[in-house]
Order: sequence, then C-alpha cells, then structure tokens
Amino acid sequence: MLDSSRLRNPELFKKIVDPEKAALLIEDGMNVGVSGFTPSGYPKKTTMALARAISAGKKCRINLWSGASVGPEIEEELAAVNGIKGRMPYYAYSNRSMKVGINKNEIEYLDQHLSHFAQHIDYGYFGDVDVAIVEAAAITENGDIVLGSGVGNTPMLVKHAKRIIVEVNTSIPLSYEGIHDLYVLPLPPGRREIPIYTPRDRVGSRYLECGLDRIDCIVESDIVDHVRNLTPPDATSEKIADNLVEFLEHEQRVGRLPQQLPPLQSGVGSIANAVLMGLEKSKFENLEMYTEIMQDSVFKLIKSGKFAFASGCAFTPSPAVMQMYNEDPDLYNKHMLLRPLDITNHPEIIRRMGLIAMNTPLEFDIYGHANSTHAMGSTMMNGIGGSGDFMRNGRLTIFSTESTAKGGLISRIVPMCTHVDHTEHDTMVFITEQGVADIRGLTPIKRARLIIEKCAHPDFRPLLTEYLERAEKKCPGHEPTDLEHAFDLQMKFVKTGSML
Repeated sequence: MLDSSRLRNPELFKKIVDPEKAALLIEDGMNVGVSGFTPSGYPKKTTMALARAISAGKKCRINLWSGASVGPEIEEELAAVNGIKGRMPYYAYSNRSMKVGINKNEIEYLDQHLSHFAQHIDYGYFGDVDVAIVEAAAITENGDIVLGSGVGNTPMLVKHAKRIIVEVNTSIPLSYEGIHDLYVLPLPPGRREIPIYTPRDRVGSRYLECGLDRIDCIVESDIVDHVRNLTPPDATSEKIADNLVEFLEHEQRVGRLPQQLPPLQSGVGSIANAVLMGLEKSKFENLEMYTEIMQDSVFKLIKSGKFAFASGCAFTPSPAVMQMYNEDPDLYNKHMLLRPLDITNHPEIIRRMGLIAMNTPLEFDIYGHANSTHAMGSTMMNGIGGSGDFMRNGRLTIFSTESTAKGGLISRIVPMCTHVDHTEHDTMVFITEQGVADIRGLTPIKRARLIIEKCAHPDFRPLLTEYLERAEKKCPGHEPTDLEHAFDLQMKFVKTGSML
C-alpha cells in the first residue's frame, strides 16, 4: 500500500489510478519510452494492462523505446499480442515472442550503439516521446522521482515525454535513494566536457527532475524485476578468467599497464560474470569499475573488499545477491553509483579513464572481426548493446568467450564472421579457455595464425589452418579471403547443431 514514505506530497495520492486506466493514455502508433535496463528497474503493471486490452480487441501497436532489454511484463506480453510495431535501441533473445517478431520482420527493430540513443532522441531524429512509463521507488514532495536499480535512458525519455506514468513499486528498497547520479547533457553548441574523472565523481542529481504537474498518473506496483540466478562458473569460464588474470599481470610486467589497474568495464551474461569473478583470486586490489551493467560479481567483489568502487547505469542482482544487498545496503551504497546510459557509455569518459573493456561476442574470425548480434548472418540473437562503445574507446579492449558452442559441436572461432559488429580496426585481444591472442600491431595473416594457435579449440584448428593456407594460395592479398571455401567450412561447423 502506498504511503507517505513513497508519495511525499499529499497531492500525489489524487493521481493514483489502476493500470487499466493508465493504459488508456497509450494509443496506436505512439512512441512509448520505458525505464529500466537489462532487465532492471522497468515498469510492469501498465504494459500488462495494455496487453490485456489489445487481446480484448483494442487496436494498438506501439514503438517501444528503452535503455536496453526489459522484462517479459513488457516485451513478451506486448509482442505476444502483436502490440509492438517498432523496437529501439536493444533487444535480447530471452523474450521469445519478441525474437520471433523481429526475425519475421513483423517488428521493426533498429539496433543501435547504446551511447547514441539518448542523444538521437534529444536531436529529435525519431519523433516525439508520446508517453514515458517510469518505475520508481518514491516521488518527492516537489514531484522528482527516486529511481530504482535501472536508469538506462530514463532521464532523456522523461525530458521529452508528453505524458508521464509513474509506477511506484513497493518492492524497491527505499535504501536506493541517494545511489543515483543523474546528469543530462545539454545540446550542442552549449555542450562542454563531462566533469567525471574517476568512477566516484558525482556531477548530477540524486533525483530525476520531473515536477508534480508533469506526472499524469501513478500506478501502484509490487512486482519484482525478472532477474534470474546466473549460471555458476564452470571449468571453462574459470580457465578464461585465469587466462585474463595472467594476461593483465603480463601487461603490468612489461610496463603497458600501471600497477594500479585502470577502471574495468564488463559486459553482460554468465560468461562475463564468471570471468569478472575470477579477479577475486588475483593479486589485484582496490579495483574500480566504470561500466554499463553491474551483475552479481560486482556485489561479491565489493563485499570481499576487492572492488573499491563501481559505477554503472543499472545493476541486476540475482535473488541471492539481492538478499546480500538487503542485509547491508549501506555497504553497497558507499561503493556504487547509478548513472544515465549516455553517461556510462560516453566515449569521452571511457577514453579519459583509460578503461580496460571486457566483452563477450557470439563468434570471432581469424582476422579479428567479431560478431555480437547475429547467428548465421541473418537471425538476430540480441543487440550490439554497449560493447561497441567500450571496444572502440577503451585503453585495452578484450573479447572473451568459450572456443566452442553446443557442447563442442560448433567453433566460435570461424574463417569469416557471417555478420560483423566489431571490425579488425577496433579489436585488440581475444581470450578463450585455450589461451590469449594479442593481435595489437599484427598484420592480418599474422593475426590469423595467432588466433588459430591460441584461441581455437584443437578439434577445429586443422580446418581453420587449412582454410587460411588455401586462401593464401587461391586469393592472395593483404587479407586473403576465399568466400566459397569459407561458406563450405562454416557449414561443416554447423552440420551437427544449429548455430549458437
């Protein structure tokens, strides 16, 4: 039940409506922005009510805008009733109806670098934000919003929204208040440098500025975020982590990294979480993070004292780790900040801090191109997310993944990526459980030989070596590529299982 701890102005209680009434504000063809990020801090009740209305006959297909992927209460519910016309800027394959709709071209999906989207909204490239639906922990006396665990693009969506629905979720701990640093960039030519020099620096507000008069209605919610427990580290991910630690120590020995490591960035998913967790056993101390998403490993590394500070646009603790937070919120609040997505992923800050960026591709090829989004070149698995933001601007950029997929049936190192998100111009280091390929300063053929030797699984090295040698003879050049043979070899890799 909402009370004065959540709604801190008596006038706010007059704005409370049921989800069905809030959903009436959303009409066919509208651009609807939602708070949250992968899947954390996203609204639930209003979109579920809208899905029910569509199922009952309401004609309504919306363009859904967010920070990244959100939970099934939005994506799955609406996609299942054909309620989504367009989707930006990110999608993840976990919501099946959304995946089917995108790959059948029934949902118009525009994949974007996540650092770009808020700015493009500000420039007016995609039209108006007709409605913003924001999940909140509370609303202050003057109508500003206390956000939850996912900031994403919420500040920019609220800035431009014609109508605003706030879902005040009583399951969100009020201890989140104060953990946010919300800063909205001015438009050029009034834009200046962003005064963030360390992950700890605060430059904005603890509250999302909104105002009582801009809030159209309030919906009460108590639904928790749809966050699952991550797959625990296995022997493969632990070996990848060991290879990463060994590589970073080597970089320190040869003087390319300082003894106090620069801030880290880590991508999303079980592999990324497991690899980051591998730092717990390392010699590195007082680590800092400036990243997009903070998963379970960040909380555990803060508790162990390994992490001194972490900054991101969202955190997605599993139920077990959420219990850790609830037992000692002051500990984590002292060591964490949540910012808008276009600040966490901003190239200026990434370059200034000299981040070590660590992300996970679906596959990479022998010349150093990486694919983060598509299976077999056409099936969208998930968006590019923020990986490109960090991989193009980090001081040291690392892609890490298992060398194989589908229980060893498929090689993740291929002769030629069927889709390229990160070109050879942007990649530096590849790590698998087999080893480390540092391709900095290497020509294409030297890169290919090193990646095959150090990263490919032994079962697939002969095929990859055969391809390279054949391409050098048949199609000599700076980067020998035999398209026909590459396709044939790709088919050998997937005969016994669907790609990835």
